[in-house]
Amino acid sequence: MSKYTYIVFVASLCLCLVHWACSRPGVQAAVHTAVSTESAKDSVIIDSVRWPESFSLGHVATEAEIQAWDIDVRPDGKGLPAGSGNFVDGQQLYAAKCAVCHGKTGKEGPNNQLVGGADVKEKTIGNYWPYSTTLFDYIRRAMPFNQPGSLSDKEVYSLTAFLLAANRIIDSTTVLNAETLPKIQMPAQKYFVPDDRRGGPEVR
Repeated sequence: MSKYTYIVFVASLCLCLVHWACSRPGVQAAVHTAVSTESAKDSVIIDSVRWPESFSLGHVATEAEIQAWDIDVRPDGKGLPAGSGNFVDGQQLYAAKCAVCHGKTGKEGPNNQLVGGADVKEKTIGNYWPYSTTLFDYIRRAMPFNQPGSLSDKEVYSLTAFLLAANRIIDSTTVLNAETLPKIQMPAQKYFVPDDRRGGPEVR
C-alpha cells in the first residue's frame, strides 16, 4: 500500500466513524435539541433531561431505596432502630472485627485511638465525642472499615456499649437501646456550643 493510498484509507475510515456516531439516536436527539434551542428561544429544550431514556442510565429512586439510605441518627436519638446490645457481646465483636485496627483495648492502634480520657491528647470517644448516639450512627454507617454497613443493629448497639464502657462512661451492665442510649451524657458535650446563628459571619 502506497503512502497516498494509506492516507485515503485512513481519511475514509474517519469519515465512516463520524457518520456512524452522528447517526446514533442519542446524538441525533442532541443535535435536534441544539437546533431547536437556537431557533426557538421561547421553547428551550434541555438535552440532559432525555439522558436516562436515550442512554439507558440510572432510574428514579424508589421509596424503598431512599429508605435504605436514610439511616442517620440524631443527637436526641431520633432514627435509632429497635433492638438492644450489651457489653459482653460487644467485647467479643470488638475483638473479632475492630481490634486489628484499633488495638486490643482501643488504645494501641495502629489506627485511631478510641479509648482515653482527659489525660489523653489524641481525640477519643471519651474526651471528644459530644453525643453517644453519634457513636452508634458512625459504627452502623462506616464500620468495620473493610465491610461498612455489614453489622446488624444488635451488633452496633453491643459495640457501642463496649466502647462506652471501655471509656468509663457507662458500666458494663448497662443495656443499650433506643431509649437508654440518648440519655447518656458524654464528658465532652460541655465543650460544644450549639450553632444557633441566623446569617452573619461564619466564625463567632
